[in-house]
Amino acid sequence: MPIIDGLQYCNWSEEIFREMRAGGVAAVHVTIAYHEDFRETVERIIEWKRRFEAFGDLIVPVGSAEELGAAAASGRTGILFGAQNCSPLEDDIGLVAVLHDLGLRFMQLSYNNQSLLATGCYEAEDPGITRMGREVIREMNRVGLVVDMSHSAERSTLEAIEISERPIAITHANPAAWAPALRNKSDAVLRALAESGGMLGLSLYPHHLRDKTDCSLESFCAMVARTLELMGPDHVGLGSDLCQNQPDSVVEWMRNGTWTRTRDFGEGSKAAAGFPPQPDWFACNRDFGNIASGLAAVGFDQPLIDKVMGDNWLAFFERSFCPASAQGTTDDAQARRA
Repeated sequence: MPIIDGLQYCNWSEEIFREMRAGGVAAVHVTIAYHEDFRETVERIIEWKRRFEAFGDLIVPVGSAEELGAAAASGRTGILFGAQNCSPLEDDIGLVAVLHDLGLRFMQLSYNNQSLLATGCYEAEDPGITRMGREVIREMNRVGLVVDMSHSAERSTLEAIEISERPIAITHANPAAWAPALRNKSDAVLRALAESGGMLGLSLYPHHLRDKTDCSLESFCAMVARTLELMGPDHVGLGSDLCQNQPDSVVEWMRNGTWTRTRDFGEGSKAAAGFPPQPDWFACNRDFGNIASGLAAVGFDQPLIDKVMGDNWLAFFERSFCPASAQGTTDDAQARRA
């Protein structure tokens, strides 16, 4: 059973990489950009190259399902790059292919706010995917860069699902019916995502859990069961959104970036930005086994546990990271929409 996490943004260190190995984590999609422009994103990639050099016995960059398998066979955790905003593109569609060549495999079309491509979930109005957004989705489909709508608003997300000729992902969110939050997703979005062949990564971030830090493992696993009833067994995995060992100041960077001189508190809160404590059953990368045990306790058999813990993400990677010409994308898209 490969354990694959659909998103993390930790304060990376040897300690965390060793915890990944202790937890049996085969691969993690890591955020390398929130509000960074192209040059700043390249700087983040340089930082990761230095980590791969320093900790090459623990982690290795991967850009395909095959490379992930080789990483796992070598006893290392595969690292996939993603951006939580389209800011690395600046306003140049040519950078889609360049970023893919540099290892990017996921890119959100918006992060909370309106972007050049789509509307974020904090905006009062959602006009949907923009003209540039349609062109960028087409280019992302062509090169094998996955459209991620985790922080996007409802109409934009539904339009992205419809426009994209390849299945998209929501890498880190939960059903809004279980835990109301601006970033959690409606049943309409989750049904459309599954019907189009997309993937949902369920989040362990306390603000997106029922009862937040006090969410029980049983409650979370019961939610997983209900989500599989809604979406089917092949479209749900984990996207923990783990931000282990990050200082509270990082939350202000996530929310404020370079777009405002005032504090954006987010989610309607007026409290100072900061990371809430994780539930005690999922504090770090060592704890994925607790989720597997919890799923067994609510009645999942082993093949279904394997799907949620990593097999579904692996199958999605196999379909998604290659160029469209290698996949017969248009024919596949027409078939699944027929």
